[in-house]
Amino acid sequence: MNTKKNIVILGAGESGVSAARLAQREGYAVFVSDAGPGNARYLAELEEAGIAFETNQHTGERIFAADEVVKSPGIPDHIPLIVELRNAGKPVISEIEFAYRFAPKGCEIVGITGSNGKTTTTMLTHHLLDFAGVNACAGGNLGDSFARLLLEHDPAEVYVLELSSFQLDGMVDFRPSIATVLNITPDHLDRYDYDLDKYANSKVSIAKNQRLNDQLLVLADPTVIAPALRRQKIDTNLTTISDDDVRDGSVFVDGFEFTLGTGRLRGRHNGLNALFAIRIALQLGVNEKEIQLALDSFLPAPHRMEVIPTADQRTWINDSKATNVDATYFALEAMTGPTVWIAGGTDKGNDYDVLLPLVRENVHTLICMGKDNTKLVEAFTGEVKTLLECSSAAAAVVFAHQIARQGDTILLSPCCASFDLFNNYIDRGDQFRAAVKNLNA
Repeated sequence: MNTKKNIVILGAGESGVSAARLAQREGYAVFVSDAGPGNARYLAELEEAGIAFETNQHTGERIFAADEVVKSPGIPDHIPLIVELRNAGKPVISEIEFAYRFAPKGCEIVGITGSNGKTTTTMLTHHLLDFAGVNACAGGNLGDSFARLLLEHDPAEVYVLELSSFQLDGMVDFRPSIATVLNITPDHLDRYDYDLDKYANSKVSIAKNQRLNDQLLVLADPTVIAPALRRQKIDTNLTTISDDDVRDGSVFVDGFEFTLGTGRLRGRHNGLNALFAIRIALQLGVNEKEIQLALDSFLPAPHRMEVIPTADQRTWINDSKATNVDATYFALEAMTGPTVWIAGGTDKGNDYDVLLPLVRENVHTLICMGKDNTKLVEAFTGEVKTLLECSSAAAAVVFAHQIARQGDTILLSPCCASFDLFNNYIDRGDQFRAAVKNLNA
């Protein structure tokens, strides 16, 4: 008699296929179902592993035969299939929750969430630990999923995981020993009934299973984060991070000063990211001298205040990942001199008023790069000396090259989603970088 537990994975992307392979390794009977065509790379992994799957459909009979369902974070909770599964008493969890069951005993799990800065903080935390010789892996919503880290890497002492709200929504027992909430600003509200409180509840749920010997680091935010913590009644060791500890290119933690000016982290927002990463590293035993050396050698991820090397005596910055007003605010705040700002794309209901003081201070030219630039043009007409429109990264770079003077900064920080002209923010940033390099070839 077959006594294997049946598990169904919804979604044949990176996290779904990794969860399927991990489930197979752990003795489950596995079936993968994807409503779309799937990705050739990951489907090939399933075929090689001999895992049954379907694409372009969801076969109800196979799915409802599951003892448990693991769903992709991209699948909303409110779609009929998920509602029906839960009504039928079928547990529906996230890949993060499933992988957590098989994490090495005694390992430390660091969970990092927030609306902005997750990737930089995750990468920086991992870098600080790795530089100091700590056996650490990084992944989650960044790079390899948690399941893949467990499958394809030797067991680590520390797992540093970037976590989206969608992943956290599928938590049951997942418990990070150190958790962070970097910030909470309006984003993805279509998944939360356009209710910021519901989105905030999802973010702070990262700590719902923590105990008093665990650590929760949160941004000092009396408006959104503090009320969310009160609603959740979090029972953990709470540390509040204040942006007052970012001053003059340095961050101050527990009496130590760490200089950012000798590395490549730019802007107050990256100072905040560094505050979180440094506190985590200190908590895990890294000393302050090793931390400063690691800060000096850290290379930020592409598309996040990425300086593109050129020889034209101007500074070109690719901040394509800035897809909302808050992210662009921090980028503009980091500008200290004359700036050409490139923005635009698919507007997500943006209110640009908060950017006006920063634009008036340093931005002399706005280049609107999108199919429909109406809102940007209306918001900033009369606020900048020059306002231009274009519909490609190459054109934006040519315009910027013609207008920018020596010593100017050209900042791509779109404030909008990329899907009107580009495949995603990576494609947008890659095209911008390529156009800058071609210009300087």
